Amino acid sequence: MQLRYNYRTYPDASQRRALARAFGCARVVWNDCLRDRKEAHAAGLPYVKSAELSRLRITQAKRTEERAWLADVSAVVLQQSLRDLDTAYKNFFDSIKGKRQGRKVGPPRYKSKKDTRQSIRLNTNAFSLKEDGTVYLAKVGHLKVKWSRRLPAAPTSLTVTKDSCGRYFLSFVVDTEPDILPELETESGIDLGLSAFAVLSDGSKIDSPRFLRRAEKKLKRLGRELSRKAKGSKNRARARIKVARQHAKVADRRRDWHHKASTQIIRDNQAVYVEDLAVSGLGRTRLAKSVHDAGWSAFVGMLEYKAVKHGRIFAKVDRVFPSSQVCAACGFRDGPKPLHVREWTCGECGIVHDRDHNAARNVLFEGRRIVAAGRAETINASWSAGKTRTKVPAQRVEAGSPRKGQTTQAGIPGL
Repeated sequence: MQLRYNYRTYPDASQRRALARAFGCARVVWNDCLRDRKEAHAAGLPYVKSAELSRLRITQAKRTEERAWLADVSAVVLQQSLRDLDTAYKNFFDSIKGKRQGRKVGPPRYKSKKDTRQSIRLNTNAFSLKEDGTVYLAKVGHLKVKWSRRLPAAPTSLTVTKDSCGRYFLSFVVDTEPDILPELETESGIDLGLSAFAVLSDGSKIDSPRFLRRAEKKLKRLGRELSRKAKGSKNRARARIKVARQHAKVADRRRDWHHKASTQIIRDNQAVYVEDLAVSGLGRTRLAKSVHDAGWSAFVGMLEYKAVKHGRIFAKVDRVFPSSQVCAACGFRDGPKPLHVREWTCGECGIVHDRDHNAARNVLFEGRRIVAAGRAETINASWSAGKTRTKVPAQRVEAGSPRKGQTTQAGIPGL
């Protein structure tokens, strides 16, 4: 299975300039190739192949005066940018033809140097891990890295990212074997909410930390300071970075909390079932800020890939399943209820239910039924989950593409 390991890196001034050139050259190659394909499509010409684009927009472009600076960066960066464009087109075509599950994917778009996130991707021919704990990048140099943990195997690709507040990260994609945990007898259904982040079928509750709400006062103050700065001034640029750093802190705290909570749930249960919520729809309601602050989609995604990693069962219950309307004791459907109703009495058996706990129990029963019927839509909803080399997409936004090349050293000796 593929896993992604993310580390903070601290380039010096010359390395930051080299990375800025690499970000810009990768963006120019992407935009040039995308423009050629769009113009060919508008003119009714055939789809331009990658080999032709590589020859025109990389090899020959380096020999021209207006694109001679493309030779200042590694050729791997430019070729990977073209491969990423091919992947974006493939996802778009597969989505149109119905070969790709999930939400519809739009066509590739042009990139801007003002985007909040800049990145380049390299294969093993353009980077290597060194004995002194640094990472060598072609035409950039040896980057200092803060190693929070060892890599379990040799990485197959590397993505260098600069975020909106100027931080740099190295993201390694690693092919590794699943870490199967001992089997347990416990199973859990999870009802996600806002008053309590999650209620488990055994009655335990996980309180919502509300990281964005807690930082809202400081964010408002920084936003007012930013709005008072003159546009285009250096003071406005510094104020913008302050706002971006505060948002990054909120996101980092939420992600760290999601990881800890999801790991604990996966370790304590052999099977985990969760309701498939329409987060994008809820994000357009009056509860949008609270919904995005909770981060349900990221949390469910962590549960899903960690279940594969540790040999657990994971399944999603359809969002139309009436988990809050059915009595978990007798199965009587009592009808829809407004959100302010947190407790209700079953009209058939007379049991008083906590709304969230009852929903979690119903999610557990429905998840068991889905798995038993063999209709689970997850890639690991079977008792053999994690016991084979299940292909799992690498986490952290972009998926790495393993390339054949020279091997790199696994881990950093001496740490």
